[in-house]
Amino acid sequence: MKTPRAQTREIRRPQLSEEVAGRLRAAIMTGELRPGEYIRMDETAAQLGVSVTPVREALLTLRGEGMVDAVPHRGYAVAALSRKDVEDIFALQSHLAVELAKAAAARITPEQADALAELNDALRNAASPEEITWAEFEFHRLLNHVADRPKLAWFLLQAVRYTPHQLFAEDASWIVPTVQSHDKLIAALRAGDITEVIAQTEVQFIDGARRLIEYLDRAGMWSGG
Repeated sequence: MKTPRAQTREIRRPQLSEEVAGRLRAAIMTGELRPGEYIRMDETAAQLGVSVTPVREALLTLRGEGMVDAVPHRGYAVAALSRKDVEDIFALQSHLAVELAKAAAARITPEQADALAELNDALRNAASPEEITWAEFEFHRLLNHVADRPKLAWFLLQAVRYTPHQLFAEDASWIVPTVQSHDKLIAALRAGDITEVIAQTEVQFIDGARRLIEYLDRAGMWSGG
């Protein structure tokens, strides 16, 4: 049984089961945990520095999401994952993000556009995966706040849980096109160019799906599809 190698620091914040679910979800989406592989609760708890209870709760959450299967008398095994699954995840994210970006375009002020530009500069100049992850999250959090569509933003937040953000943050080739796309998106928001707003929003998810699929291809991940 493997547990997430890159994220094995002890968890000490509240909502432990959500944290554990996030770690396991990322491990599944990056192929660290493979389809059919069993997740041992005691080993995972020891690796993450938590009790068995939040691990059990996390596995129940992931079972509800279809990411693990409960096997009688054996525990939980990672469910099948296909290329189409990844494409569908990013397509859903893209659809929600486009609607939010269109709403933001109708409401954004010059000051808010300036704030987005500052966050994109922070992403451009980020020196660590942690800084990259923070700047990217804050950029989209602000954009979604401008949209003022809280329910839609909530659904997007649920959908992006399946994105292994650390994988992208550690990919040096991801930063430059992402920052450039953000620059174009900000310019389109300032100009009220809805066609370009949609295009620059969609391209980020198309690129994300392609990168993750190629990564999993190289890792020999696919169970089929």
